[in-house]
Amino acid sequence: MATHDLNPSVAVEDHVFGPSGGIPNSSLPLLIYRGGLDEPVRMAGAAETILTRNRWQGVWVWPIYPFWHFHTKGHEVLACVAGRAKVGLGGEDGIEGEIVAGDVIVIPAGVGHRLLDASDDFSIVGAYPPGQEGDITKPEEIDFEEAKEKVAAVAIPATDPVFGREGPLHDYWPLPPEAAPMHPEGDQIETDEAGVEKAPPEEEEPADEAKAG
Repeated sequence: MATHDLNPSVAVEDHVFGPSGGIPNSSLPLLIYRGGLDEPVRMAGAAETILTRNRWQGVWVWPIYPFWHFHTKGHEVLACVAGRAKVGLGGEDGIEGEIVAGDVIVIPAGVGHRLLDASDDFSIVGAYPPGQEGDITKPEEIDFEEAKEKVAAVAIPATDPVFGREGPLHDYWPLPPEAAPMHPEGDQIETDEAGVEKAPPEEEEPADEAKAG
């Protein structure tokens, strides 16, 4: 059962990027959920509640950095709650994606991204799967082979950040069969009497360097 009443049949765009300028990218597709957040929950607090109930943590409200970077320690979700932006995705050989309030980007570890342009009211809520984090890695700061190895070791999350266990994430990022009922740390998914996942314990605020998309 999903953890809220949003529609898990939302339109999904998927993009796979090969290596680009020192950015490893990923064999997993980057996903864009168009209108993934319904209008009533296009607020930072509401979006944070949805992400944490679906077991994504380290939530922040911050801009996207304007330089190319990627994460080697975690996948990332970016939920746009206000305004619009143009975002570079996949490095210089990738694409320029337009996002508006309600759109959600799910970024695999290793996939390069940067902010290109944004409206004054642009606001993003970001988060990571359990046990993962958004280390800010510039392509010139890490050996390419080392980056590839670290990215390949990042586990696929047990839940869709927006739609829980009923969302489209695993249509594009398949889970190993034995991992389906478990969280990446190995703990069982806890649900209430209605079958809704219980919210995880509150996480500490991430350090500034771990914030931003």
